Amino acid sequence: MRSTLDDLKTRRAVRSYTDEPVTREELDAVLEAGTYAPTARGLQQACIVAVTNRADRDAISRLNAAVMGMDGDPFYGAPVVCVVFADGSWPMTVKDGSLIMGNLLNAAHAIGLGSCWIDRAEQVFESDEGKALKKKWGVPDEYVGVGHCILGHTNVNPEPTPRKEGYIIYA
Repeated sequence: MRSTLDDLKTRRAVRSYTDEPVTREELDAVLEAGTYAPTARGLQQACIVAVTNRADRDAISRLNAAVMGMDGDPFYGAPVVCVVFADGSWPMTVKDGSLIMGNLLNAAHAIGLGSCWIDRAEQVFESDEGKALKKKWGVPDEYVGVGHCILGHTNVNPEPTPRKEGYIIYA
Protein backbone atom coordinates (compact mmCIF):
# COMPACT_ATOMS: atom_id res chain seq x y z
CA MET A 1 0.00 0.00 0.00
CA ARG A 2 2.89 2.37 0.70
CA SER A 3 3.94 2.37 -2.98
CA THR A 4 0.37 3.19 -4.08
CA LEU A 5 0.25 6.19 -1.76
CA ASP A 6 3.70 7.30 -2.90
CA ASP A 7 2.66 6.98 -6.56
CA LEU A 8 -0.46 9.06 -5.93
CA LYS A 9 1.65 11.79 -4.32
CA THR A 10 4.44 11.82 -6.91
CA ARG A 11 2.49 11.56 -10.20
CA ARG A 12 2.62 14.77 -12.23
CA ALA A 13 1.34 15.96 -15.59
CA VAL A 14 4.18 15.46 -18.09
CA ARG A 15 4.49 17.68 -21.14
CA SER A 16 7.79 16.48 -22.61
CA TYR A 17 8.41 13.08 -24.19
CA THR A 18 11.37 11.19 -25.64
CA ASP A 19 11.36 9.23 -28.91
CA GLU A 20 11.43 5.91 -27.03
CA PRO A 21 8.33 3.92 -28.00
CA VAL A 22 5.85 2.65 -25.44
CA THR A 23 5.98 -1.15 -25.46
CA ARG A 24 2.85 -3.24 -25.89
CA GLU A 25 3.44 -4.64 -22.39
CA GLU A 26 3.55 -1.13 -20.89
CA LEU A 27 0.47 -0.02 -22.82
CA ASP A 28 -1.49 -3.15 -21.86
CA ALA A 29 -0.67 -2.60 -18.17
CA VAL A 30 -1.98 0.98 -18.29
CA LEU A 31 -5.10 0.02 -20.26
CA GLU A 32 -5.92 -2.86 -17.93
CA ALA A 33 -5.72 -0.50 -14.95
CA GLY A 34 -8.18 1.80 -16.74
CA THR A 35 -10.70 -1.04 -17.03
CA TYR A 36 -10.63 -1.50 -13.26
CA ALA A 37 -11.79 2.03 -12.49
CA PRO A 38 -15.05 2.19 -10.57
CA THR A 39 -18.12 2.94 -12.67
CA ALA A 40 -21.64 3.81 -11.60
CA ARG A 41 -23.58 0.65 -10.74
CA GLY A 42 -20.64 -1.33 -12.16
CA LEU A 43 -22.09 -0.97 -15.65
CA GLN A 44 -18.80 -0.10 -17.40
CA GLN A 45 -20.53 2.27 -19.85
CA ALA A 46 -17.27 3.39 -21.44
CA CYS A 47 -14.41 2.32 -23.70
CA ILE A 48 -10.78 3.24 -24.21
CA VAL A 49 -9.23 3.59 -27.66
CA ALA A 50 -5.45 3.19 -27.57
CA VAL A 51 -4.22 5.25 -30.52
CA THR A 52 -0.77 4.03 -31.52
CA ASN A 53 -1.18 4.54 -35.26
CA ARG A 54 0.80 7.69 -36.09
CA ALA A 55 -1.67 8.93 -38.72
CA ASP A 56 -4.64 8.70 -36.34
CA ARG A 57 -2.60 10.17 -33.47
CA ASP A 58 -1.61 13.14 -35.62
CA ALA A 59 -5.18 13.59 -36.88
CA ILE A 60 -6.63 13.88 -33.37
CA SER A 61 -3.74 16.16 -32.39
CA ARG A 62 -4.61 18.44 -35.31
CA LEU A 63 -8.33 18.37 -34.44
CA ASN A 64 -7.55 19.12 -30.79
CA ALA A 65 -5.32 22.04 -31.77
CA ALA A 66 -8.05 23.40 -34.05
CA VAL A 67 -10.50 23.45 -31.14
CA MET A 68 -7.99 25.67 -29.31
CA GLY A 69 -7.30 27.79 -32.40
CA MET A 70 -3.62 26.82 -32.54
CA ASP A 71 -1.28 24.92 -34.87
CA GLY A 72 1.06 23.13 -32.41
CA ASP A 73 0.87 19.62 -30.98
CA PRO A 74 -1.33 19.66 -27.87
CA PHE A 75 -0.07 16.11 -27.17
CA TYR A 76 3.51 17.37 -26.61
CA GLY A 77 5.03 14.71 -28.86
CA ALA A 78 3.66 11.78 -26.82
CA PRO A 79 3.60 8.70 -29.06
CA VAL A 80 0.41 7.17 -27.60
CA VAL A 81 -2.98 8.74 -26.99
CA CYS A 82 -5.61 6.80 -25.05
CA VAL A 83 -9.02 8.30 -25.70
CA VAL A 84 -11.69 7.60 -23.12
CA PHE A 85 -15.24 7.54 -24.44
CA ALA A 86 -18.41 7.02 -22.43
CA ASP A 87 -22.08 6.59 -23.25
CA GLY A 88 -23.46 10.10 -23.71
CA SER A 89 -26.97 8.93 -22.84
CA TRP A 90 -25.81 7.75 -19.40
CA PRO A 91 -26.06 10.39 -16.64
CA MET A 92 -22.71 9.34 -15.17
CA THR A 93 -20.73 9.72 -18.42
CA VAL A 94 -18.23 12.33 -17.25
CA LYS A 95 -17.84 10.83 -13.78
CA ASP A 96 -17.23 7.30 -15.05
CA GLY A 97 -14.86 8.51 -17.78
CA SER A 98 -12.96 10.70 -15.31
CA LEU A 99 -12.34 7.78 -12.98
CA ILE A 100 -11.00 5.78 -15.91
CA MET A 101 -8.72 8.68 -16.86
CA GLY A 102 -7.43 8.83 -13.28
CA ASN A 103 -6.58 5.14 -13.32
CA LEU A 104 -4.75 5.50 -16.65
CA LEU A 105 -2.71 8.45 -15.36
CA ASN A 106 -1.79 6.76 -12.08
CA ALA A 107 -0.97 3.42 -13.72
CA ALA A 108 1.32 5.13 -16.24
CA HIS A 109 3.26 6.73 -13.41
CA ALA A 110 3.42 3.47 -11.47
CA ILE A 111 5.23 1.75 -14.36
CA GLY A 112 7.52 4.67 -15.16
CA LEU A 113 5.71 6.37 -18.04
CA GLY A 114 4.83 10.03 -18.27
CA SER A 115 1.21 11.00 -18.86
CA CYS A 116 -1.09 13.99 -19.02
CA TRP A 117 -4.84 14.51 -19.34
CA ILE A 118 -5.52 16.56 -22.45
CA ASP A 119 -9.00 18.04 -22.66
CA ARG A 120 -11.28 18.78 -25.62
CA ALA A 121 -12.10 15.15 -26.49
CA GLU A 122 -15.80 15.94 -26.56
CA GLN A 123 -15.34 18.72 -29.13
CA VAL A 124 -12.83 16.72 -31.21
CA PHE A 125 -15.23 13.81 -31.63
CA GLU A 126 -18.23 16.03 -32.38
CA SER A 127 -16.53 17.12 -35.61
CA ASP A 128 -17.17 15.24 -38.86
CA GLU A 129 -13.57 13.99 -38.96
CA GLY A 130 -13.77 12.97 -35.30
CA LYS A 131 -17.00 11.07 -35.96
CA ALA A 132 -15.31 9.28 -38.87
CA LEU A 133 -12.48 8.19 -36.56
CA LYS A 134 -14.98 6.90 -33.99
CA LYS A 135 -16.67 4.90 -36.72
CA LYS A 136 -13.33 3.54 -37.97
CA TRP A 137 -12.45 2.44 -34.41
CA GLY A 138 -15.89 0.89 -33.75
CA VAL A 139 -16.90 3.35 -31.03
CA PRO A 140 -20.70 3.55 -30.73
CA ASP A 141 -22.29 6.77 -32.05
CA GLU A 142 -23.80 7.65 -28.67
CA TYR A 143 -20.41 7.61 -26.96
CA VAL A 144 -18.78 10.99 -26.32
CA GLY A 145 -15.15 11.85 -25.77
CA VAL A 146 -14.24 12.39 -22.11
CA GLY A 147 -10.49 12.90 -22.31
CA HIS A 148 -7.19 12.11 -23.99
CA CYS A 149 -4.52 10.43 -21.84
CA ILE A 150 -1.19 10.96 -23.54
CA LEU A 151 1.55 8.44 -22.73
CA GLY A 152 5.24 8.15 -23.32
CA HIS A 153 8.71 7.97 -21.88
CA THR A 154 10.09 11.19 -20.45
CA ASN A 155 13.30 12.72 -19.15
CA VAL A 156 11.54 15.19 -16.87
CA ASN A 157 10.29 14.80 -13.34
CA PRO A 158 8.18 17.86 -12.51
CA GLU A 159 8.21 19.00 -8.90
CA PRO A 160 4.91 18.99 -7.04
CA THR A 161 3.06 22.20 -6.38
CA PRO A 162 2.67 22.71 -2.63
CA ARG A 163 -0.79 21.70 -1.45
CA LYS A 164 -2.97 24.69 -0.60
CA GLU A 165 -4.04 25.59 2.92
CA GLY A 166 -7.56 24.48 3.76
CA TYR A 167 -7.59 21.70 1.16
CA ILE A 168 -8.91 19.32 3.82
CA ILE A 169 -11.69 20.25 6.19
CA TYR A 170 -12.55 17.93 9.06
CA ALA A 171 -16.18 18.19 10.12
